[in-house]
Amino acid sequence: MRAMAEEEVLELLSSAKVGRLGCIYNGEPYVVPINYFFEAGTVYSHSLPGQKIDALRAHPRACLQVDLIEDDFNWRSAIAHGTFEEIRVPSERRDILKNLLSRFPLLTPVEAVMAQDASALDNIVFRLRIDRMTGMAEGQSNSDLNVRMD
Repeated sequence: MRAMAEEEVLELLSSAKVGRLGCIYNGEPYVVPINYFFEAGTVYSHSLPGQKIDALRAHPRACLQVDLIEDDFNWRSAIAHGTFEEIRVPSERRDILKNLLSRFPLLTPVEAVMAQDASALDNIVFRLRIDRMTGMAEGQSNSDLNVRMD
């Protein structure tokens, strides 16, 4: 097992589509899968109101864990820590929802409508501003694989 280089962590966060959001709900750890996109050190996602949003509003520090598992001996896992922020500006909400829909074209028709009407605040659009990232891997790094292939 080895620590991942920052470039590897950024690549994993950028290429993954589903991660596990970790936060605190009623004093207990709470982890749920979310779809997201990562851009310029920020994780973007959306949600309907519920426990996840209640938890993030009460305790805005959160993390996102993503992994890529090829087999027991070849895997990568990264955790990005950051601060939750709701996005309330309709034009910014619309842009983020459109980015999510372009990355996840099979999202429900309801989500497609929400992207058109970004002023509807029942759909929470949010970001995690990442300030710390770590990653571990088992197996060769991408640079090791490239060197061996040459």
